[in-house]
Amino acid sequence: MTSTFVGMPKFPVAAREALANTQLRSNLAHATATIRDKRARVVAEVDNWEELRLSGAAIKDAALASLDQHLVRLEARLTAAGAEVRWARDADEACTIVAEVAQRHGIDEVVKVKSMVTQEIGLNEALQEQGISAWETDLAELIVQLGDDLPSHILVPAIHRNRAEILEIFQRRMQGLASPEELTDDPAVLAGAAREHLRQKFLTARMAVSGANFAVAETGTLVVVESEGNGRMCLTLPEVLVSVVGIEKVVPTWEDLDVFLRLLPRSSTGERMNPYTSTWTGVTPGDGPQEVVVVLLDNGRTRALADQVGRQALRCIRCSACLNSCPVYERVGGHAYGSVYPGPIGAILNPLLKGVGVDEQVDSLPYASSLCGACFEVCPVRIDIPSVLVDLRAQVVDAHRAKRWGGVPSMQTVAMKGAAATFRSGRRLRLAERFARLGTGIAARVGARAWTGSRDLPRAPRESFRAWWRRTDGGTR
Repeated sequence: MTSTFVGMPKFPVAAREALANTQLRSNLAHATATIRDKRARVVAEVDNWEELRLSGAAIKDAALASLDQHLVRLEARLTAAGAEVRWARDADEACTIVAEVAQRHGIDEVVKVKSMVTQEIGLNEALQEQGISAWETDLAELIVQLGDDLPSHILVPAIHRNRAEILEIFQRRMQGLASPEELTDDPAVLAGAAREHLRQKFLTARMAVSGANFAVAETGTLVVVESEGNGRMCLTLPEVLVSVVGIEKVVPTWEDLDVFLRLLPRSSTGERMNPYTSTWTGVTPGDGPQEVVVVLLDNGRTRALADQVGRQALRCIRCSACLNSCPVYERVGGHAYGSVYPGPIGAILNPLLKGVGVDEQVDSLPYASSLCGACFEVCPVRIDIPSVLVDLRAQVVDAHRAKRWGGVPSMQTVAMKGAAATFRSGRRLRLAERFARLGTGIAARVGARAWTGSRDLPRAPRESFRAWWRRTDGGTR
């Protein structure tokens, strides 16, 4: 069983440790540059790419505006197609439902389609506590699981690992399992070992667990897109299928789905279309799983929906384009964010789902950005991540101010109020200029270490602009 993100340090602490790992930085730089270049090439082929982005954003916004109606319609269509629909307010309720289904059938082992939402709720760990083993079938997720590791990327969870590291994991953890007699670090050989290992799981597992990339309210159809075919195996071979679906994944019609099936593959894997697009609508007698349970999950999504600025984060289609373009993520990787949702989207999604002012680690995430805007430029559904980050920073400040004993302001607040008072008065500004050089020297050494620990604080010039103007008559002499 892999580790969890519980107890992770705040972003600045985790990022500083990651920056010291030269192998990690090398792995990330190579992988993100490769994906970024592939995406740029296939996006450039589409003449109306910006129109597609606008359409995707508009469809998502309209769906979120009438989310209650679309969810009721989705439930009705799923039920009519023979599926059982359950609603989960939080992670505990969702995990309990999945465990109950497995226990009802006497199942102690399940296979899983790669799913961010099941990682979000800690499903693997919850099932393990009930004596149920959950096996990841996505290659990258399998690497993370076998390595007792944590995912560090939305699309490529093992992006922080290179071939030599993966070989070591397989040699250490695949002993006694089906695998080639002699493993090497050749990608084809490693993939072959994983394929043999997983084939046993696919053929013996009686239950599978999936998420869904999209849920079409019009017909009650769930959609999973993937590149390896493991998802197709999980969705067709087992007798029982449980799909845990975030309520924001709903799209009203098949026509709406078409837009996202053009946006997602180009933005994620740099491909023109997905190698595997699987759809299923309830139960089909004699074909595929004969019991389908759909868990519609909130877990903070209604909290995010209530945020006037941040609700746009629920447009996210989990493509990871923002991660691949982010200069911060490229240097520190996903683990520094302390969540299954790393990178720019994680920096806004985690505080929106969990709330600010509750956990210091979560509150540090809105500051994990240079606000360069690269994430917005590549987002296929035009989430203005920099604007949401700035708004969340304000919320964090307000929350911390409200929690301070007796309303005592922080040193930063005092400094900013002092600066505001100084700049409002020409007399006070002139007086401040006389002592600016001395003041910045002292601050750099003593008074502003929290600031200068990650920023430069230049010394004030020996002569102020006002003094120069008086001495030179405005530059005439």
